[in-house]
Amino acid sequence: MTTPQSGREKVVSKLPASLKQNLKVRTAQLGIDIQDAVEAGITAWRGLGVNLTPVDTSGAESFATWLPEGQWEGFKAESVKREVSLIQGLAQSVQLWLDQNPEPTDARPSIVQRKIICNQKGGVGKTTIAAGLAQAYAEDPHSQHSVRVHRQMTEAGIQEDVQILAGLGFRVLMVDFDPQGHLTQQLGHVRLPIGGDSLANHMGGEPKGDISDLVVPIEEDRFGDRLHLLPACTDAFLLDVILSRVRVREAALERALAPLEGDYDVIVIDCPPSLGMSMDAAVYYGRRREGEAPGSSGVGIVVQAEDSSADAYELLIAQIEDLRSDMDLELDYLGLIVNLYDARRGFVTTSSLESWKNLKDPRVVGVIPELREQREAVRVKRPLLAYAPASEQAANMRALAREIS
Repeated sequence: MTTPQSGREKVVSKLPASLKQNLKVRTAQLGIDIQDAVEAGITAWRGLGVNLTPVDTSGAESFATWLPEGQWEGFKAESVKREVSLIQGLAQSVQLWLDQNPEPTDARPSIVQRKIICNQKGGVGKTTIAAGLAQAYAEDPHSQHSVRVHRQMTEAGIQEDVQILAGLGFRVLMVDFDPQGHLTQQLGHVRLPIGGDSLANHMGGEPKGDISDLVVPIEEDRFGDRLHLLPACTDAFLLDVILSRVRVREAALERALAPLEGDYDVIVIDCPPSLGMSMDAAVYYGRRREGEAPGSSGVGIVVQAEDSSADAYELLIAQIEDLRSDMDLELDYLGLIVNLYDARRGFVTTSSLESWKNLKDPRVVGVIPELREQREAVRVKRPLLAYAPASEQAANMRALAREIS
């Protein structure tokens, strides 16, 4: 509960559990304090010229809030006049506020956002970040979830550093662009069979069917039907050979995914550890399109707080900058994501983190600690945010998603 301002008094009553939940979610969606919503609801209820249809208050639970001094006494007097109980009057007031303050209209991106998650160095956790981001984008907008305050993403935070916010509710496609297929396997799916259709076929201009037929849903209640996966296929190991025969090969990924874009708000690409033509195609796909807001799409680079990651970063940046210059691209960096961070490893780790933070373009947008929940989720082949939705790791992923939305 928000700390009261001066001139308010604490009141305790009861509300049906469903109304309490709806009030929490709606106020979070609208960025309004619960106490202010209840105050407005009571004011509106007292101003009505007729009684409302009774609300079912069976099973009402304890509910406390802070109201302006004197409002509760006036509310009690009005309840007596209307011959309704305090619980019924409060329930009607909250329901009236909910009716007068509907859910915000879904702010769907006018252009599908394309998040390219990459680094040519293996083992930095690109798949973990790509999957976590996608899940955070797709969470239920009618439920509340813990979100780590951004400045605390480097540490094991405490409860006061967590905000409770409604889910983003985007329709999300994860693309496993890595022939190793870690994303596909970690989510409990199998790679597409050799000899069948695949993303590589579509990029090479030789599709064997509709690309939408390759997409599979991630069947977890908290994502509804908003989170889908385009699985990997081992034939992607040959992608650079395939692309060498394709005209305007940098645009091959965009051509392949174009039929799917209308079905999604966000597409997250889990890139291979490569500096080949496939990486060029992924970077090109993340360029800023005409009419698109800066930072909506772009390249997110996953690194670790150690020296070899810095060497790999330099090579990747050189390739991206060459492509941007050669093709005159408007390309945004979503930022650096320092993954698998553990300060207990000592000076090399902590000093390396400071070196990353000293870079200002691209800047560090998240530092994700190494925690057991992610490893456990991979072991049981479930999405992290479904396996451990209340974990610190889940709260960090939600913060990162909002940071680079």
